[in-house]
Amino acid sequence: MNKEAKVVSVNISPGKGEKKTPAECGRLIADFGFKGDGHSGDWHRQVSLLANESIDKMKALGLDVGCGDFAENLTTKGINLVTLSLGTRLAIGDEVLLEVTQIGKECHNRCAIYYQAGNCIMPKEGIFAKVISGGEIKAGDRIRMENREKDEELN
Repeated sequence: MNKEAKVVSVNISPGKGEKKTPAECGRLIADFGFKGDGHSGDWHRQVSLLANESIDKMKALGLDVGCGDFAENLTTKGINLVTLSLGTRLAIGDEVLLEVTQIGKECHNRCAIYYQAGNCIMPKEGIFAKVISGGEIKAGDRIRMENREKDEELN
């Protein structure tokens, strides 16, 4: 992890199991998720995160994929998401606070993402979080691990 961890892209779609469309910014609602996103609701997977580094691995295999193609809400850079522990809190930008609730997921069916991208990395490299504090989020926002005593840079 490096101290320049940041949001690369905010991605939203109205349905589940489909590619998400990069947006200029998004509004997160506490205990709900992104306004207008199909995965939002009263459950533990309100927001999905995937590292841009994971997408780059798929590009290296020859796939034409980019931000949002794996149905992730937030594409990140500079943070090894799968090494985070459940309960880790991530402060993003000036307002948003997320809490990691799940690392990876089980895919029961091959979803639209699998057929569009030829593979899906979310089951192994994606993580999920619930929204503790909402607010606006945009590409370029810094990501910091929250420490109860003080904010701590990811390093």
